Amino acid sequence: MSFRTMLAGLNAEEVEYVVIGGLAGTIHGAERVTNDLDICYARTPENLARLGRVLEAWHAYPREIPPGLPFSPDARTLANTQLLTLTTDEGDMDVLAEVAGLGDYSALASHTEYVTAFGLTIPILSLPALIRAKRAAASMRPRYREHIAELEALLEARMAPDAGIRDTREGESA
Repeated sequence: MSFRTMLAGLNAEEVEYVVIGGLAGTIHGAERVTNDLDICYARTPENLARLGRVLEAWHAYPREIPPGLPFSPDARTLANTQLLTLTTDEGDMDVLAEVAGLGDYSALASHTEYVTAFGLTIPILSLPALIRAKRAAASMRPRYREHIAELEALLEARMAPDAGIRDTREGESA
């Protein structure tokens, strides 16, 4: 699995998406390692077509479903589905139409940060929004409670008065 390859593929096809799951947490500094890419995507016809092309090229197929059943991860499927948990040639991926506690792709605009990771500019959910989403989903996924504690500690450390960069020559915050 290569997050870089997956993100580069989404960017190359100009898919409108936001990284929302464990990878977003890792980029924010969480130590927890994730094995899949979680995204929320825009549901415009053009974006559904772009995302569908990427997923078809990667031979996406629902995880935990016996192989051989008819499935096409095209724009029509994406338009009629809220959540797909997929395995692809590039790695596992969850594609969501909405994020618990936050809403759809357009609602994420004010909660999105652009960061450079893997040599790419990628949109990720802000740390406070990621915590909010994990809290909203915690009743369905109890393992998120541990994630929330780690993310809250990261946020608290960021907000501490002494969290600024220090100039060690003079002991002052830069």
